[in-house]
Parts: sequence; structure tokens; C-alpha cells
Amino acid sequence: MDQQTFVKLLNDDLSSEYQSIIQYIQHGATITGPQFLAVGEEIKRHLPQELNHAKILAEQVSFLGGTPTAEVSSIQPVTGPEEALRTDLQLESEQLDRYRERVVQAHELGLADVAEALRPLLEQTQEHVRDLQTALGR
Repeated sequence: MDQQTFVKLLNDDLSSEYQSIIQYIQHGATITGPQFLAVGEEIKRHLPQELNHAKILAEQVSFLGGTPTAEVSSIQPVTGPEEALRTDLQLESEQLDRYRERVVQAHELGLADVAEALRPLLEQTQEHVRDLQTALGR
């Protein structure tokens, strides 16, 4: 893999983070009811972290000579709180897999500083997956 391909992958990740931000805003506002009170608060805590993930990705794309994307990955409508949580879990799980790959790819390209910048995204996304699994009783 070359650096240009890596930048494209980071931009794909950035687009996915934009999707997370929008989903968390939408789902945080629509997940209601006493059984989901704690879950709604947890989602609201995830939102600023997702925004920070987008910021870090944009900075790394720019650092590597690319232009950060402004495209948002597709957002699917949901019909209820549990479907919203499953949708969020699926997206976070996909992001977790990608961040694992990006850290390895950055090291393979000799970009240890970029790998270190991505490590907090990996760690926080792993936490988000665990939180959503717990909320869904998994």
C-alpha cells in the first residue's frame, strides 16, 4: 500500500465518523423511555468523542498531504430505540475493525506518529462497542 491509498482510507474513515456524529445526534434525541435513560446519556457522552475522532482523522489526512473529505457515509433510518442501538453497534464495530487495520498500516508505511495519533480512536471505539453491547444485553 502506498501513502496515497492510505490517505484515501483515512478519508473513508472520516466519512464514517461524520456518519457516527449524525447518527448519535439523531439517536440520542429519539431513544426515549425510562428503560433507555442511561443509554441515552451514554450516547450523548460518545458524541464529543466522535467529533474528536473526525478532527484527528482530518488532521492526519492533511498532515499526509491530502484534503479531508466533507462527504458523509449513508445513514439508514431506524424505527425504534433498539434498532438505533443495533445500527450504532454495527457502525462502531466496523470502525473498530478499520482502526485496527489503520494502526497496522501506518506502522507498515513507517508512519509511527500517525499510528500513535490513531490509537485513541481505536481505544475509544472499543469502549463504544462494549457500551453498546451492554445496552443491548450482549
